[in-house]
Amino acid sequence: MTTVAQAEASASAAGPAPITQPGIHPMSNDEYHSHRYALSSSGARKLLPPSCPAIFRYEQDHPQAPKKVWDIGSAAHKLVLGDGPRLQRIDHDMWTTKVAKAEVAEAREAGSIPLKPSEYEQVHDMADALRRHPVASLLFDPERGTPEQSLFWRDDRTDVMRRARLDWLPNPRSGRLIIPDYKTCRSANPDKLAKDIDEYGYHQQDDWYRAACRALNLADDDAAFVLVCQEKTAPYVITVIEVTATARRIGAARNRRALETFAECTATGHWPGYSDDVVPLALPGYAETRDTLEYL
Repeated sequence: MTTVAQAEASASAAGPAPITQPGIHPMSNDEYHSHRYALSSSGARKLLPPSCPAIFRYEQDHPQAPKKVWDIGSAAHKLVLGDGPRLQRIDHDMWTTKVAKAEVAEAREAGSIPLKPSEYEQVHDMADALRRHPVASLLFDPERGTPEQSLFWRDDRTDVMRRARLDWLPNPRSGRLIIPDYKTCRSANPDKLAKDIDEYGYHQQDDWYRAACRALNLADDDAAFVLVCQEKTAPYVITVIEVTATARRIGAARNRRALETFAECTATGHWPGYSDDVVPLALPGYAETRDTLEYL
């Protein structure tokens, strides 16, 4: 049986040397994601329903290639945060020709984000709209913080090394620490965002990032995590949200379950699917009601 510590020790053979000391460690985004022995917030969410450990492990072993659908969000992040891949304008409205395809491939090979002319203007307009927002502009003020900070710390209950890559770490100051995270979305309507919190596990991210700052003595228990959500279509509406106390408690409980699951799977080498047992399943409630009335 492999312990968590043994797994970290063997990680150097497959990637960078494991980080054993808690702290803020300068590194690129690619290097951050290569520290597989340390559990991230997105990984914690992938370990739990509606996903499972087997899917988490497969995605670790088979990283996804860049997708066009991600380009707008990644490019907007670059402009808002002031850190990230170079934006490469590809001066072809259609990317179906050999010349356009070659330029796109060359940009991706160089680590840049290729954008059509309209997309290039779009992300700049999004960043401009954010800078005009009375709250969002202050949260990402370049004079008040640092982008893309990689935090590592040890979970005292499972011995799992945890990691978080904060979009933005505010400079030390008196008062409450507010940790902002930038999200692009189809709708910044608060009712729609409530569903996104559940679907994407943003309440878990809230607890995870605040835990990182507390563990490294960057914040007290009253630290806040806020999501700066911006629509990707004009006029690029922005809504800044903070999840409720109940949502944070649920997020913390889910994170605790994920850490225990990660520790057990690491120690045993077994990454199960949805269940290792025979699963009894009833009809969906609506079908059972419908057919009971009709046939029973």
